[in-house]
Amino acid sequence: MKAISKPLLLVAAAAALTTGSFLSSYADEAKEVKDPAIERAKREVRMLDDIYKTSIVLITTHYVHDDDDLPAGAAFKALFSAVKEKGWHEVRLLDATGDPYEEANKPRAGFETKAIKQLLDGKSVYEEVVTEGGKRFLLAATAIPVVMDKCIMCHENYRNIPAGKAIGALGYKVPIQE
Repeated sequence: MKAISKPLLLVAAAAALTTGSFLSSYADEAKEVKDPAIERAKREVRMLDDIYKTSIVLITTHYVHDDDDLPAGAAFKALFSAVKEKGWHEVRLLDATGDPYEEANKPRAGFETKAIKQLLDGKSVYEEVVTEGGKRFLLAATAIPVVMDKCIMCHENYRNIPAGKAIGALGYKVPIQE
């Protein structure tokens, strides 16, 4: 058997190390590849959030004039219930003040309490992917700050909240379409 020269052995070792390093680097990059189904679900949440929040502001601006008018929040809770019944997604109002307007708005243990903490710490959105019954869902919560003076009509307790601080959130549960 012919002996392998030292320079050839060094080149082979360097190639092996470089290849190993390259494969390790490639594996790290592969971990960072985003799941297209999750990205679609995140986009859906952004779209829904824009639609819901814009609509609440428009309804409050144009149709809420005094304490006897139907608050936009109450109207949207009915809408959220109808959307859930039809199987599209789930969304609910979550309190972030610790003094919920309605007990039903109190964050539930787990995702919702973690999300409210993150939103109060300044994040605008908090997300998690969960699997239930073999199906994946995107859980997301988006901050709701007081954006207009009319909010105080129904929510006097928001009067002294600093501008931009979250007083609540919309909590979403969106099916991830594979």
